[in-house]
Amino acid sequence: MAAAASELLTGWCLFALALLAILIFCWVYVRKYQSRRESEVISTITAIFALAIALISSALLPVDIFLVSYMKNQNGTFKDWADANVSRQIEDTVLYGYYTLYSIILFCVFLWIPFVYFYYEEKEEDGSTCLQVKTALRYTLGFLTICVVLLLIGAFVPLDIPNKKNSTEWEKVKLLFEEFGSSHGLTALSFSISSLTVIGMLAAITYTAYGMSALPLNLIKGTTSAAYERLENTEDIEEVEHHILRIKSKCRDGRPLSSRDRRAVQQLEERLRTLRRRERHLEFIEKSWWAKFCEAIRPLKIVGGVFFIIVALLFTVSLFLSNLDKALHSAGFDSGFIILGTNLTNPLNMLLPVLQTLYKIRRGKTRPQALLFLCMILLLIVLHTSYMIYSLAPQYVMYGSQKYLVQSNQTVDGQLRNVTFVSKDCDADAPEDQCIVTRTYLFLHKFWFFSAVYYFGNWAFIAIFLIGLIVSCCKGKKSVIEGEVDEDSDMSDDELSVYYR
Repeated sequence: MAAAASELLTGWCLFALALLAILIFCWVYVRKYQSRRESEVISTITAIFALAIALISSALLPVDIFLVSYMKNQNGTFKDWADANVSRQIEDTVLYGYYTLYSIILFCVFLWIPFVYFYYEEKEEDGSTCLQVKTALRYTLGFLTICVVLLLIGAFVPLDIPNKKNSTEWEKVKLLFEEFGSSHGLTALSFSISSLTVIGMLAAITYTAYGMSALPLNLIKGTTSAAYERLENTEDIEEVEHHILRIKSKCRDGRPLSSRDRRAVQQLEERLRTLRRRERHLEFIEKSWWAKFCEAIRPLKIVGGVFFIIVALLFTVSLFLSNLDKALHSAGFDSGFIILGTNLTNPLNMLLPVLQTLYKIRRGKTRPQALLFLCMILLLIVLHTSYMIYSLAPQYVMYGSQKYLVQSNQTVDGQLRNVTFVSKDCDADAPEDQCIVTRTYLFLHKFWFFSAVYYFGNWAFIAIFLIGLIVSCCKGKKSVIEGEVDEDSDMSDDELSVYYR
């Protein structure tokens, strides 16, 4: 038992370190993007907490795999301390961890984040706080209703209802509740989380897939020169000023401008104000130490871009091979294209066991509502990554590095001469008492139809990645102040020194 406690402590210590790193990352990430003029304490805390919970639930996956792997020796035998009771205790510990984290995620997605979002959406300078709370609760009630419906569907639909003629409707309902209670809500929770994961899959397809190709190529190509952009911007200013003077010259004889010309002048003057703000930003960046520092580390950015594009290609190739493997060797649509082993060589599946957009999101200018929406999307995307990892390395996610013993008989002239045992990686052919399946796998594959949706979603992810790769290669360099000076920009010139500090 002492050895078991030591192994368990090791796994949870690693998880605690990951937890600390996650909290630091979430704080830095949210502070980076939140608006300095419209920041709110509650929205900031909510965003940090929601994003941290999502990442922590994802970090529980390697802990789960680590614990089931460490129950066995490299030769395929169970360690001395890993008896049935201890194994069950470890499995239950991880299972309760998933219960807790996924329950908190449901609370954040369907109650807390919507409430805080609508609370600030209804905020007015002279508005009543009580009225804000009531309005936010009214809208949040709709999200809460959706959550209840998902839980009920997950709890009731998969179960077999007795068809006996003498059973009353009440007895049928009573049986459902008894079954729901006996499973501790595992099925209901799994269905609800899987439903959110499908939404996360859609966000990953439209956002992450393109970003995986765009980010590395942007690092490699770099941004345009601030001096060159200033020169172009000056030419644009002169052109707009000339156009304004040309329109105003029509009324030199005292006649008023037509309504069409007045609208044109107003639009041109707004454009001129934007260009002049852009001029000030470019001038500031050109003289700042940050621009000089970025120019100095340009080689490192290129190296980083090459590294990330290689990782992205490895990820996409592995996902393609995994999907192809499922198309050729799985039981088909009715099973959700689930495959319990690997038949095609998958780079990541080999590597891991060895290693064991509604609002504009801009740095320093993201409003509280947009920040909450961003963290909601990121939370759902992180949920989807758990299944994405299974698609990339199914055997690793199910069994980790576990092995089991297989009897090998040697015969000479038809007579048994020698009996040996060889170790083999755990797979679906292993005896049930020889390999322990991770709790993650049980959560991810409770419903076959979600697995089928994920399968087709993976093909869409690959397609969007390839499209993004082509588009990113064809696009020119990004502006050095990309997204910082727009028509709806809320950054004043006074914030420049703070923003680029």
